[in-house]
Order: sequence, then C-alpha cells, then structure tokens
Amino acid sequence: MKTVCVFDSGVGGLSVLRALLADMPEVRFIYLADSAHAPYGERGADWVRQRSERIVNRLRESFAPDAIVVACNTATALAIDHLRQAHHDLPFIGVEPALKPAALQSRTGQVGVMATRGTLGSERFAALRQRLEHHGQPPVDFHCVACDGLADAIERDDQAAIETLCRHYVGDIMGMAPAGQPVDTLVLGCTHYPFATEPLRASAGPGVRLVETGVPVARRTREVLRLTALSPTRPAQSATLLTTGQPAALAHLAQRWLGLPLQPQTWAC
Repeated sequence: MKTVCVFDSGVGGLSVLRALLADMPEVRFIYLADSAHAPYGERGADWVRQRSERIVNRLRESFAPDAIVVACNTATALAIDHLRQAHHDLPFIGVEPALKPAALQSRTGQVGVMATRGTLGSERFAALRQRLEHHGQPPVDFHCVACDGLADAIERDDQAAIETLCRHYVGDIMGMAPAGQPVDTLVLGCTHYPFATEPLRASAGPGVRLVETGVPVARRTREVLRLTALSPTRPAQSATLLTTGQPAALAHLAQRWLGLPLQPQTWAC
C-alpha cells in the first residue's frame, strides 16, 4: 500500500484530504494539522521554510512516505522549492491558487483572488500571475486581496467572524473591477477557504464561480504515484490524523467536513 503524508498549517488542508480520499481510498494517508503554529500566511518566509523542513523530516522518519502533499498555499509558495532540493528522492505535490482554470472559466476576464498575505507576496505567485495576465489566452485581470484573519477564523470555527470577513473581502474584490466588467470568478487561494463556501457564495452572489484546488491536486498525486484506476469495489475511506494543537477540535471538523469519525493524535514537532 502506498503512503502519502499531507500537511497544512492547520485544518484547511482537510479540503485537499477530502479530494485525495475520494480519488484514492486505497492509499494510506497521514494528515498533519500544524494548528499550534497556524496560520502560516502571516509569518515570514524564512520561518515557513524552516518549519516546513522540520515537519518533512519528522514525517519521513515516522512514516517513510511515497510522496508528500504540501496542502498549504503559503508553504507551497515559500517552501516547496527548498523542500524539493533538500529531499530530491521524494516527490512533493503542492497547491497554488488556481489562476489558470479561473482565467479559462471567466466570461468577463475579471477574476478575484482571495489568499493569504504570504502567498500573494511570494515570487512564485507573482510569476504565475504575470505569465497569465501578460501572456495568457484569453486576457484576464486578477484582483487580489490578502484575507488577513480569515484562515484563523476558519481554524477556530468562528462562524460570526467568518461571515463578517467574507463580506468584507469579497466586497473589496468586487469593487476593484471596472464598470461593466464585473468579477465573475473567485479563486480560493488558501486551502482553508473552501470551508467558507456558503458565506462566500452569499457575499459574491449566484453568478460568481468559486474555484479551488483539491481535485487537481488529487489528480496530480495519482499521476505521481502511478496508480491505475480503481476496481468497482472501492475500499472504505480512512486516514490517520495528527495535530500539534487540540485533537478534539480537529476531530470535530473532520467529522463535519469529511464525514469521518476519526480520532486525531497529538503530535510533537
């Protein structure tokens, strides 16, 4: 059986794990929520790289994974190149804001991007944005907002704060588009944000598409592992959950978001 380790700054990567489990239930998944240090998006680049390296070293020692999914946009943007150089014998699959799929879906050419400050300030994101805005077809304008506090509110499952922040940041994005060319596509550039889909839809309106990254990451992971299609009899979904924070909080959200009665373990890292 293949083993894949998945890590995020906290619970947001459960949105990626959900897609991975749906596509590859025959794989053993180990998920680490680094909730004691969340969110990464408002920390410095050096800190994110060092923390990601520490986590990967511990995961390799404990589980000998066949691949690691970096289920955090900030860690992907700031650390995945370093991780690939330091661990050249191990495949890494990262997540990035889905700018290209959003550009292809947009009818108005106006795309909003919600992400953390760390992701939006990274060289990796800047290069992707520039390539698509200046050389992509069809032409598109990206309207980006650093959503300070939103990942943390989702981490705490604070519904009142989530709704308030969604209204605020979506309103900012909608105000950036030129008259007569409204934003019609919204990129959820942090793995936490898919768990705020309902308030985001309420704030953006019914005509705005929401684009996330879980399914493409699952597809890419299957390719990296060179797995064939599943037989019609699918094994039951399961995963091992680890957290540097409170296990009860992660168990509650895993049940709510994944529909799985899992018992997370506290993990020192």
